[in-house]
Amino acid sequence: MWDPATYLRYRDERGRPFHDLLARVPAERPRAVVDLGCGPGTLTAGLAARWPHARVAGLDASAEMIDRAVALAAPVDFAVGDVRDWRPAPDVDVVVSNALLQWVPGHRELLTRWAAELPAGAWLAFAVPGNFAAGSHRALHAVARGGPWAAALAPALREDPVDDAVGYATLLTRAGCAVDAWETTYVHLLPAPADADHPVLTWMEGTALRPVRAALDDARWADFRAQLAARLAAAYPVRQGRVCFPFRRVFVVARTGARPPHPPEESP
Repeated sequence: MWDPATYLRYRDERGRPFHDLLARVPAERPRAVVDLGCGPGTLTAGLAARWPHARVAGLDASAEMIDRAVALAAPVDFAVGDVRDWRPAPDVDVVVSNALLQWVPGHRELLTRWAAELPAGAWLAFAVPGNFAAGSHRALHAVARGGPWAAALAPALREDPVDDAVGYATLLTRAGCAVDAWETTYVHLLPAPADADHPVLTWMEGTALRPVRAALDDARWADFRAQLAARLAAAYPVRQGRVCFPFRRVFVVARTGARPPHPPEESP
């Protein structure tokens, strides 16, 4: 279950990649715009402000997130749904997805299908976290594999599920798109009050720790959380009341129909 309040603790830091992604989408008067994995809808509402003449929709698998989004009363059609079942309508000219695809098995095949089904000249823009080799994830895996919960947590541990910018550029160029792909490492300076939990721990509770929390009872979760907090404190020391938290993101903006799809590579 997604908790919108927990996710929004760092709304500015989580929202910045969305704005940086949209800055590279030059669509002028799209007919319809869709935000896949819209979460609590705060960023999706900005799409309606940017393109006031477009029909804007937001889709998310979390009912809790969509309830929060609907409460915004923005001019957006929010709905609960699985992006794996989503198919673009003929008038969808912009598809945006921020921090979603790393959760979706088989998302590379989805990207290829969306590129084929979107109208020619449509924009497909997405960003995914590229920090699965960071100290935060190494600490998570070390604690998960080293405690009495190892068997219970094995299904919840994800190896790096995303490609780098080159990988996505290759995939979508072969699908017939013109592609702009890049990577950015944000250096988040997170406040670390003396009477609060370590900020990287609270960051992770909004995303990566969700499947771990769901797999553990309250007592084991408290123990797991304490062990992880100790590792994170060593990996990300507090200096002058803040923690320096580097976070790598991968961005792709693709325009469909730019060239004929490349034939699949032949097996050797």
